[in-house]
Amino acid sequence: MYNCLIAFGTATIVFAVLFFAADVSWWVSLAPALLVFAVTYLLLVRMVMKKVNGIMEAAGKDLQGQRVEKAIRTLKEALRYGPWQFSVTGQINSQIGMIYYMKRDFSNAFPYLEKGFPKNWISMGMLAVSYMKRNKKDSMSNTFEKAVQWSPKESLLWNLYAYCVNEGGDTEKAKQVLERGRKKLPGDERIAANLESLKEGKRMKMKSFGDMWLQFHLERQSVILKQQAAALGGSARKKIIRK
Repeated sequence: MYNCLIAFGTATIVFAVLFFAADVSWWVSLAPALLVFAVTYLLLVRMVMKKVNGIMEAAGKDLQGQRVEKAIRTLKEALRYGPWQFSVTGQINSQIGMIYYMKRDFSNAFPYLEKGFPKNWISMGMLAVSYMKRNKKDSMSNTFEKAVQWSPKESLLWNLYAYCVNEGGDTEKAKQVLERGRKKLPGDERIAANLESLKEGKRMKMKSFGDMWLQFHLERQSVILKQQAAALGGSARKKIIRK
């Protein structure tokens, strides 16, 4: 991107001055040129990322204040720094896609999630679920495979992968996914429990993941409302006990 090109151009000038003008041997000229490249690149990255992080913080404050549309507009401003630094565009697209998805605006979320950052396993999970709902099983599996490649230590990701595969009617593959997850996370009780449930012909239980699970919008609204009511009831009982 631009940062890399500018750093390379600066280093090339230094090398050319030393090698052609100062008549220094190429291998001696190369050392300061590489140093100039590294320093220039790091300075440019720091400058760009400082601006991007500032925009991200502003968007975060907008989200906390329930100003969702403003947060999305703020994040879109950061896309102009995409050509400057690798992965910035993907990370911003992931954030925008996740916001749209969580507000159930799936049609707007999808194109941003498709252009998202593969290391953001939550956005990749949302993209995989979107493919599942579009009946694109191969695309769903490919997306999950990329996600677990970059984030193999996320219990919810493995369970979500298996859940979606099982919902698609392939229980055997779902069990294989959980077996793979158990190898990556050998002490994970939720992976083990859901694997046992599938072996017994029962449904997977995802409620223990709480809001992290609910954000994928795979539960029926009635189930979500029931869980929220139960949580509120529990909080009320705790307050009464304290009195």
